[in-house]
Amino acid sequence: MPNRRVVVAGVLFLVTMAAIFVVFWAGWLDSFEIAGPAAQRIVAGRAVYLQYCAACHGRNLEGQPDWQSPLPNGKLPAPPHDKTGHTWHHPDEMLVGITKKGILPYAPQGYESDMPAFGDKLTDEQIAALWAYVKSTWPERERQYQKQMTRQSEMPKQTQ
Repeated sequence: MPNRRVVVAGVLFLVTMAAIFVVFWAGWLDSFEIAGPAAQRIVAGRAVYLQYCAACHGRNLEGQPDWQSPLPNGKLPAPPHDKTGHTWHHPDEMLVGITKKGILPYAPQGYESDMPAFGDKLTDEQIAALWAYVKSTWPERERQYQKQMTRQSEMPKQTQ
């Protein structure tokens, strides 16, 4: 039976290597300012995504088929969170808000959705990690566009 220290060291090594791979693969450090290395946040975010989001949005962030066409019940299928969707068009404030409160506060009146609110299930840190993971999968162009949307949404509104 292997020594417990060897097993623990091996697990820590594998987790560290996976985190390094994710950071270099993504080539990007996320914009959330939560303590801890970005690589660990991305790995943790992937776990949150797989547990809470993948059932609807796809294991590979691909969304549900024909996601822009209403289902027979009038609701839209879950959109992709990869570069083929529209997630990267939205600022951080909206992405976090939708995760916490569901889509309805951000949708037109009368809009129906199966998107649940996760504010009572996930901490702010888990939500930030989730979005760090999703963003880490986007190509540079989409990440930069989303970053600009976030900056613009944070600018003080000009008085008229």
